[in-house]
Amino acid sequence: MLTGLRRRLNWRERWKRLRRVVAGLAAPGSADYLRFERNRWTADAEFAVRPRRVPHPLWVRRDSTDGEVFRQVFIEREYSCLDDLQDVRLVIDCGANVGYSSAYFLSRHSRCEVIAVEPDAGNFAMLERNLAPYGDRVRCVRAGVWSHSAPLKMAETKYRDGGAWARQVRPCEAGEAADFQGIDVGSLLATSGHERIGILKIDVEGAEAVIFADNYQSWLDKVDALAIELHDDSMFGQGSEVFFAAIAGRGFTISRSGDLTLCHRPTQQ
Repeated sequence: MLTGLRRRLNWRERWKRLRRVVAGLAAPGSADYLRFERNRWTADAEFAVRPRRVPHPLWVRRDSTDGEVFRQVFIEREYSCLDDLQDVRLVIDCGANVGYSSAYFLSRHSRCEVIAVEPDAGNFAMLERNLAPYGDRVRCVRAGVWSHSAPLKMAETKYRDGGAWARQVRPCEAGEAADFQGIDVGSLLATSGHERIGILKIDVEGAEAVIFADNYQSWLDKVDALAIELHDDSMFGQGSEVFFAAIAGRGFTISRSGDLTLCHRPTQQ
């Protein structure tokens, strides 16, 4: 009897999961994504899926963490907590991966422009591919978001599962050639043509402990809403401690949504 109950509960859970997937997808590519959900891949290295309410298909790599990121953004809708923000004109996406969160913001906030920053070369190539249909609403920057301009490299050591969604950067040692430059949020804002950041999204695998340790004072008060995934187990140390010390007394209302820490200005709630 207990075994039968477990089977019914498992069936119901699988059915609810299937309904969430179907509800999140438009027709093109949905069958391929459902095969991904069931670990039954086609032979294709990549396939395109168009989420509902997103005007352009997005590419997913088979042998990567792209599918998991896609699920988080479009099936679980982790950034839906920002849907109700009004008149968002600029989004800075720090740790943009392959562009799913940027595409989500571009679709939900029809007047916004996005600066998408990603350091990993493979992820960046997919980022440019996925966001190309949005034209001049998007600027893709291959860089690591840092507290200041600095030469950086991709870290050789694995972080967490070592997947494409968990790539870290590190400062160059003496004599090393840089893979790319580190860039601070203030510089990104200064080149945007906007006075404020409507949404600042940060998921940089622990480097928030560097970003909010120094040189944040000039731009933090120009952020209307901030969504950050905090990491306390990285080589950078306690990201949460550094972050909360930086935002203290800055007029934010703080809340949580899943893995995200959300900071809003009272007028943006």
